[in-house]
Amino acid sequence: MARKENADTAANPGRLKQIALTYKMTRRADSKVGLVVAGVGIVTFGVFLAVGFLINHPIYLGILGFILAFLAMAIIFGRRAERAAFGQMEGQPGAAAAVLENVGRGWTTTPAVAMNRNQDVVHRAVGKAGIVLVGEGNPNRVKGLLAAEKKRMARIVVDVPVHDIIVGDGDGQVPLKKVRTTMLKLPRVLAGPQVTAANDRLRAMGDLMSNMPLPKGPMPKGMRMPRGGGKPR
Repeated sequence: MARKENADTAANPGRLKQIALTYKMTRRADSKVGLVVAGVGIVTFGVFLAVGFLINHPIYLGILGFILAFLAMAIIFGRRAERAAFGQMEGQPGAAAAVLENVGRGWTTTPAVAMNRNQDVVHRAVGKAGIVLVGEGNPNRVKGLLAAEKKRMARIVVDVPVHDIIVGDGDGQVPLKKVRTTMLKLPRVLAGPQVTAANDRLRAMGDLMSNMPLPKGPMPKGMRMPRGGGKPR
């Protein structure tokens, strides 16, 4: 029991520090976040307390109002923090990959399965909805990357549905902040073993990083051989 209490005590400062860092980050993009969150809490608590006095139960309604006020403040703060985070990620290379990493359990993400010299990139996520290819960059060039990646996968996963998303604010595109919800709304058509089999086949096919050729010539100075593979037997 003592160990558990010590672990909880050590974890609490970490949580408080994380909340403080999140607040500072949010405040840079949303200077009114503190006033809005505090206002929501005060109004919620005040309404319940006033109703409590009207029905002669100020203590019960006050306690309930305090709990609901705290909950409302947490929800509003979370939404504004999320909006601020997406605002800072907009237009940054690899932003879509960061979103895919946080879609949720049941999804396997492989960033940068395709890329061109202009740094337009396609990421891949595999789950019960099938395969989702997410492209970010110039829409016209990304469409070509998506088509090429679909053609490459068609030889390996012929029985798995493939969806494609282009991140952006134009027609037929999905804003970065809506990528996660768009993926979660896709119908689940695969069972767990089918998802595993699709992942195994795609891994066997390789991706951009694993298929990247190694430079020829002498090894650069300071480069070390991996352990276990550099000594002849």
